[in-house]
Amino acid sequence: MRLGYFCPRTIPQDNLMKPKLCAAGVQLRDQIDIWFPDRSTASPEGWLGDSRHSRTKSDHNPDEFGIVRAVDINARLQSSDSLAPYLADQIRIAAKSDARISYVIYNGRICSKVLNWKWRKYKGINPHKRHLHISFTKSGDKNSKPFDIPLLGGKI
Repeated sequence: MRLGYFCPRTIPQDNLMKPKLCAAGVQLRDQIDIWFPDRSTASPEGWLGDSRHSRTKSDHNPDEFGIVRAVDINARLQSSDSLAPYLADQIRIAAKSDARISYVIYNGRICSKVLNWKWRKYKGINPHKRHLHISFTKSGDKNSKPFDIPLLGGKI
């Protein structure tokens, strides 16, 4: 299931908008779906924060315009999760020249422009061992240009 449980009580009712995944998130998820059509989309797959996310600052929570800037991709891209580290690393490399990507978390590591896209230890509560987490910047809200990622049909 792509949607997590969304608790509308965390947003004042007069500001409630239908949540929408940013265009870059839709594009990346669609590219992954095309290149890995038999991949697992079971939880922890999704983009919309559940009640646990809604109590914290998270890119899985909609902003004031209803935009969600994060997607979780199940690490089982094929019959195992053996390709997930390569996909995470290729997204990291693409992020060096693609301003739509804010940061990537996978297998206890995080990368962002803070350290020039080098992997470092992730100190959050969830080490993201069963899924890749990709967060996007506001520049990805409406930009659905395909990502140049070799495992997803981009240049090698």
